Amino acid sequence: MQPTWNSRFAQRTQRMKSSAIRELLKLTERPDVISFGGGMPAPEIFPSEEIRLACDRILKENSAKALQYGTTEGFNPLRQMITEEATKNGLHCDLENILVSSGSQQALDLLGKVFINPGDNILVESPTYLGALQAWNAYGAEYVVVKSDEHGMLPDSLEEGLRNNPKFMYVLPNFQNPTGITFSLERRKKVVELADKYGVPIIEDDPYGQLRFEGESLPSLAILDAQMRGQSNSRYDGNVIYLSTFSKILAPGIRLAWVIAPPEAVSKIVQAKQGADLNTSSFNQMIAYEVGKDGFISRHVEKIRSVYHERRDVMLDALDEHSPKSIHWTRPEGGLFLWVTLPEGNDSAELMKEALKQNVAFVPGGSFHPLGGGENTIRLNFSFSNPQTINEGISRLGMVFKAHIH
Repeated sequence: MQPTWNSRFAQRTQRMKSSAIRELLKLTERPDVISFGGGMPAPEIFPSEEIRLACDRILKENSAKALQYGTTEGFNPLRQMITEEATKNGLHCDLENILVSSGSQQALDLLGKVFINPGDNILVESPTYLGALQAWNAYGAEYVVVKSDEHGMLPDSLEEGLRNNPKFMYVLPNFQNPTGITFSLERRKKVVELADKYGVPIIEDDPYGQLRFEGESLPSLAILDAQMRGQSNSRYDGNVIYLSTFSKILAPGIRLAWVIAPPEAVSKIVQAKQGADLNTSSFNQMIAYEVGKDGFISRHVEKIRSVYHERRDVMLDALDEHSPKSIHWTRPEGGLFLWVTLPEGNDSAELMKEALKQNVAFVPGGSFHPLGGGENTIRLNFSFSNPQTINEGISRLGMVFKAHIH
């Protein structure tokens, strides 16, 4: 008898949807399509040679450990390196605060598993990172959305949202995906103060924080929270769970990220991870440590910033040259993305169909809004394409704008 698979799936699968971005990438695999869709780093600046040399040393000197199971919390030398870097930047922590995950996406899924009961309210920006929504939909999350401007969450809207008793709030304060905006220092402090006032934990997702190429670096919410609690020189035990990743500063293919959280939260996330994959790849963790232990990552990040700075400027100039005056966009100070707003009444999903006829692609903005809306918005990635390709792609997109924007 032929199995009827759909009748066997758990109820939670009804809330699972394919990522609009991943589906889009399938459409743009044709070599003639210029895609500003994916959130991909520039492959030509991956530190391939440093990673190759690290692999050689590891397999020659420590293959037994590299090819074996490891502890769920992560490879201790790598965790120690993360601890020292965080402490140097102002967030004092120790090994009990650190978990290494298989990419930030796994960390988001584990947080959903640990914190979300069906029907729980989660407070988010709108728009927000699509991957977080995809991770948490399966656990039955409901969303409370907060309005933002170019400086971050609006305090009045945030306080109104916090009165809905969310399980936690999720924010990306640096060069947010998808909009590219960065929270001002004043807004960061307000987020931390209001979260404390209402007793709501913060998930701070910071994949792009090191990729600032303009303006002044600002403290993380975790640092501000520690300062508010007088924990500036002791192990972190506050109200923020902080996530970051090696995907944007080394390479996404090694699938490594880290969580900094109070020890009580780390312990529970570790239990959830044991049921998911036992441990993050020992080999990959040792590669990241071997490459990064002598300060290489800091030097490499300078190169990344320089490349992305140029590409952002090229995209901004090309948009200025080729776009109708009725279209507006953000000017990110770092990261990978900028956000385009079309006049009301235009549908970027329909526009995408026209863009593909011109062999150029982007991500329609509606997917990033958990409660709907944003149909007249577009996310553009500037990190992946070289300047010549950006100019050509925005020229094509400009023709689409002029022909179909009303």
